[in-house]
Amino acid sequence: MFSTHLKKKTVAVAVFYTKTDEAKGNDMYFFVKLVLDCVGVGHDLCVSLQIIFYEERNFQGRSHECMSDCADVSSYLSRCQSCRVDSGCFMVYERPNYIGSQFFMRRGEYSDFQRMGLSDSIRSCRMIPMHRGTFRMKIYERENFVGQSMELMEDCESIQERFRMADCQSCNVMEGHWLMYEQPHFRGRMMYLMPGDHRSFRDMGITMKVSSIRRIMDSC
Repeated sequence: MFSTHLKKKTVAVAVFYTKTDEAKGNDMYFFVKLVLDCVGVGHDLCVSLQIIFYEERNFQGRSHECMSDCADVSSYLSRCQSCRVDSGCFMVYERPNYIGSQFFMRRGEYSDFQRMGLSDSIRSCRMIPMHRGTFRMKIYERENFVGQSMELMEDCESIQERFRMADCQSCNVMEGHWLMYEQPHFRGRMMYLMPGDHRSFRDMGITMKVSSIRRIMDSC
């Protein structure tokens, strides 16, 4: 987290450029404004993220661009069979409102969802901010933060082997953005977790058993 001292210095610079250069469209003013915006969200950087969904395979048919979270893609497209991620990382979901099976998308082209084993019924997407800094989360064996618990600051290929935990049904994400996987070594179905308290994966519509956990690094 940025220190209070740094925040004060940044605000002072922003006020200076606001008064002298905003009306002129000076590039430095907009740069300082971007810095201020980023300070407001800690180490989750404010960068331009974009994903484009297409109704047909191979990026054909009608399309819809998203630069932020979208709770219901079906409001714009009747179906979705391919997509292109121009920048950043996104999580896409089979059902509206960010529930159902989830798939992680990094920068690249995805020309045919069915050939990749994905559904053509992508209905919502959530952008994943780029995080710079430490990663920290605490996992619990049962719901509502009950049972055996362990703290993680790095990837874990198997919670069963490393911690002797039978399962993970709740967690608290203190820093960073994470992916949980159904199978060891980051395979199988997955689930995206942002900072916050996650009391019950079942209440989130997730029925899979958690076996491995990975950080979402800013290299995506």
